[in-house]
Amino acid sequence: MNAAFAEAAAQVRQKPLTLTHNQQAARLYRHSLRCLLSWCIDREIFNVEASAIRAEFDSNRNIPPAASERLLREGKEKLFYYTHPDPYCVPHMPGGSMFMRNPPPPLSVCFPDGNYPHDAPKVTLNPDWSICRPETGKSATGQVLVDFSKKNVT
Repeated sequence: MNAAFAEAAAQVRQKPLTLTHNQQAARLYRHSLRCLLSWCIDREIFNVEASAIRAEFDSNRNIPPAASERLLREGKEKLFYYTHPDPYCVPHMPGGSMFMRNPPPPLSVCFPDGNYPHDAPKVTLNPDWSICRPETGKSATGQVLVDFSKKNVT
């Protein structure tokens, strides 16, 4: 990646939010389950391993802040170690084989006179189908960068 592309990507990339400790722990738990889903094909094995991960998180629920920061850091390192080289992604999401294959046209193109039907969507969706909210840090109102190597939207 050359410097011009990196500079253009930095302008499009949105600023990360500051998260509380509970939000960081919840995200670590969700990411660990997604990582486990990439490794476990059988649902029964996934359920057993997910229960073990949940038990590990529950055992460290009421600990002092210093120890919680250490455990959070160790959990991120462990997640990085066990990250799958080719993680599973839903086919119609970024990185999937069907991503943006048949994107829906904008409502302004479908209804140029502005008379939208009553069942038309009232929210703007991001390319990963999440609702566009500025407070989440993901906003499709401007340009978005789809990173196909990491299979995410930045």
